[in-house]
Amino acid sequence: MAIDDLPEELTTGERIRVLRERRGLSRPVLAGLVGRSSDWLKKIENGDRSLTSITHLVRLANALRVPDVATLTGGDLSIPAEAVGKLSHGAVPAIRAALHGVSFGGTPTVGATSPEALKGRVEGAWRLWHGSTHQRTEVGALLPDLVRDAHACIRAHQGAERRNAHAATADLYRLVQRLLAHISEPELYWLALDRGRAHSEEADNPVSLALAAWSTAIGQRAAGFGEDAVQTDEAGMSLLRDQLEDGAAEVLGAYGALNLQAAVSCGLDGRTGDAERYLNEADRTAQRLPAGYTHTPSAFDASNVAIHGVSVGVGLLTPGEALRRAEAISPEDVGSLERRSRLLLDIAAGHQQKRETAAALHYLNHAHRVTPEGIRYVPFARSLAAQLARTASGPLKGEAVALAEAVGVAA
Repeated sequence: MAIDDLPEELTTGERIRVLRERRGLSRPVLAGLVGRSSDWLKKIENGDRSLTSITHLVRLANALRVPDVATLTGGDLSIPAEAVGKLSHGAVPAIRAALHGVSFGGTPTVGATSPEALKGRVEGAWRLWHGSTHQRTEVGALLPDLVRDAHACIRAHQGAERRNAHAATADLYRLVQRLLAHISEPELYWLALDRGRAHSEEADNPVSLALAAWSTAIGQRAAGFGEDAVQTDEAGMSLLRDQLEDGAAEVLGAYGALNLQAAVSCGLDGRTGDAERYLNEADRTAQRLPAGYTHTPSAFDASNVAIHGVSVGVGLLTPGEALRRAEAISPEDVGSLERRSRLLLDIAAGHQQKRETAAALHYLNHAHRVTPEGIRYVPFARSLAAQLARTASGPLKGEAVALAEAVGVAA
């Protein structure tokens, strides 16, 4: 009998206890590996507390060395747990050089530029990020020079114009952070995040600082600190609440984006009520936006609320609800290709959780066609592609293996 073969009648907590004991792990050791207390794990194992957090399920599966959380839940839901590694990207070395050297002077690539011109270039780079099928390659080619020019712009101005240059540079570093996610060493990712936060502080602009909270919360959630991420999102929201009455589009966009990030973090931690509360607030905020408006960095608008609703359903391990929400969304109407691809990835994950292999493969293929880099460089997508290649059978096998080869995870 394999070490992870368990009787079907066992509960999730009992399965965790049996696997822990078979691995020779004490309760404090396993709890520490997933960042929780021994008492928390004891309550899970004894059935005194339910386990609905996808984050903790995946961490436990990895710590117990089982390939899928289905081993812990009894097979009702399938979520690949093993890491398939990160890919690097050719744009990273030049970005690294720019980030490490820019504070010590250097010549701007286009001569002196105004804060307004810098803002326009940064917004253009963000639009390219959302509109490109190969966003990391195309945006990555722009970033090193843009970083150098942004710092030169700050040095060339004083007073209000300098603060405006700081605000544009903060938005630039949030784009650098987005590009480096999943593909770079943590040091470089967090350097970009901290630079964005520091420039937002220098901008002395509540919207800019709220967006710094938004990007910081994304990093905190990615590092596994979901509760801290929600607190940071709340701090960002508090900076904007007294401006909501006026209804300025950039204020509403930043406030809505913070609510969506909080919703996703709550969903990953199994906090259903809180996730729905943040989603509802984001939806109310989106209804107040001017017709046709989309917040540039976050892509926040009404369609983005619906997309995050699907993500929350996947995170809460309620694939039926996630797929029901997805039925109301037309992917072609989602302007951001990155967001469209993420929607299709979440739909694929929902079908895989329900063990509907054909549908999962169809939507993951669709997501890959929309933006290959949006799938190839995302570990969760790579893991899902690898799992489909292993588990698909019959006429689906060849298609699944071909997709895994395109993504770079074929055996």
